[in-house]
Amino acid sequence: MVADAFVILDTVQYHKNEWQNRNRIKGANGVQWLTVPVHYRFGQRIHEVEIAGQRWARKQIASIRQSYARAPFFGDYWPPLERLLARAADEGWRLSRLNIAVIRLLGSQLGCTAPLAVASEMDAAPEEPTGRLIALCRQLGATGYLSGAEGRNYLRREAFAEAGLALCFQRVEAPRYPQLHGTFVSHLSVVDLLYNCGPQAAEIVRGMGGVADG
Repeated sequence: MVADAFVILDTVQYHKNEWQNRNRIKGANGVQWLTVPVHYRFGQRIHEVEIAGQRWARKQIASIRQSYARAPFFGDYWPPLERLLARAADEGWRLSRLNIAVIRLLGSQLGCTAPLAVASEMDAAPEEPTGRLIALCRQLGATGYLSGAEGRNYLRREAFAEAGLALCFQRVEAPRYPQLHGTFVSHLSVVDLLYNCGPQAAEIVRGMGGVADG
């Protein structure tokens, strides 16, 4: 993996119809969304958002089973996620807690050993995007920040330079891999890769791309 540490930025505003509460899988009938229903108010931060009800977990468990029961590595990787989803619903977790737990589980299954920090558990940072990220980097003792490609559109490069932090951007190419149910579809949940490719999934992820300088 490229980064030495990963920060879950759950102190920013929740946005409807993005990836914070949903992802895609692929079954015999094509691509479908897995969505966690939430209660939220406009302007609410991700770590404050509550999950609505408990039925969502049963539906998602059934959908994943139906889609991947015949995948070659489903039985090796699925049981811990099934237990996690059921527990989250039974105990009434908030959205951020669910996301953090899922990221940690799937990351471990991919062999990712980078430490994971959670912004809501760290010292308060400025609201302005660049200032917030610089503050988080300093708390972690980081020497640089690896941004998604869209960060080019809003991050202030000069501020990172003044703070003595390198600013780099991800350069990612969606991989192709053996996949059930007909024509290959990219940009699905990583469970699609894990259940279809098993131990090779980690190597496939490592080959997805690299880093471009700011």
